[in-house]
Amino acid sequence: MAYRSLNEELREKFGEKVYKLALEGGFSCPNRDGKIGKGGCIFCLGGSGDFAEKPSGNIFEQIEKAKARVEKKNPSGKYIAYFQSYTNTYAPVPYLEKLFSEAISHPDIVALSIGTRPDCLPDDVIGLLSKLNKTKPVWVELGLQTIHPETAEYIRRGYELPVFDSAVKRLKDAGIYVIVHMIIGLPGETPEMIFKTAEYIGKSGADGIKLQLLHVLSGTDLAKDYEAEKFRVLDLDEYISILEECIRRLPPRMTIHRLTGDGSKKHLVAPLWSADKKRVLNAINSAFEKDGLIQGERL
Repeated sequence: MAYRSLNEELREKFGEKVYKLALEGGFSCPNRDGKIGKGGCIFCLGGSGDFAEKPSGNIFEQIEKAKARVEKKNPSGKYIAYFQSYTNTYAPVPYLEKLFSEAISHPDIVALSIGTRPDCLPDDVIGLLSKLNKTKPVWVELGLQTIHPETAEYIRRGYELPVFDSAVKRLKDAGIYVIVHMIIGLPGETPEMIFKTAEYIGKSGADGIKLQLLHVLSGTDLAKDYEAEKFRVLDLDEYISILEECIRRLPPRMTIHRLTGDGSKKHLVAPLWSADKKRVLNAINSAFEKDGLIQGERL
């Protein structure tokens, strides 16, 4: 088994394992507030912020509360400040600068990770991120999900592929570390389509990737389509098989930040097997070892 894991990268960068603290910056999303749409992406319930701290104007207070939840598992005392919920560059630069500067000024924070959309990265925001990156490392996470226009339209992503290409290039030109999210199991996509997305991300210039199982959550428009039997979800063996083939198509330099993902258990409709995270990760790792997985071997 050989793939470049997040733990490997963290040990290289910081000398030991480092935990992320999910923080809440009070952001919205242009796909929700009416700028480009009102319903959000079809699968989105809460902007991927299920584990974030409650909104607070005091970032130090949020960090301390988040630390208390994981400090027994993290003897190093080093953390990454992770702004995850909704679109975390969708605000005026002065607001962003105050928020992010406060986060990285905390002595236990060694890096800043920001989840956002490629269409919410104007030049002045990238300039700010470049400036912050000179103090502590800044990571930007982009929600691409798929390269296929028909799927992007169905999930209501709200931007076209060239917008993603431009965002990655401008971030990399500014010296920013880039992570890309893709979803495995989107309705209508064949394994070959999923592999094409992985290959595209591998060639995009991004530094890392998060491979995410499609979760169907109650209260979303995706759940309505699932209940109407418009698509089926993957079973565990199918997911692992597709996951392995994606990794075989990714360049060895690219860090795999996630192999699956956590959906909110209280809202999870399907696939129910994904709720048992320990079992899923054990199954993935066992399959990787049995199959002799090597990242990039299809390149």
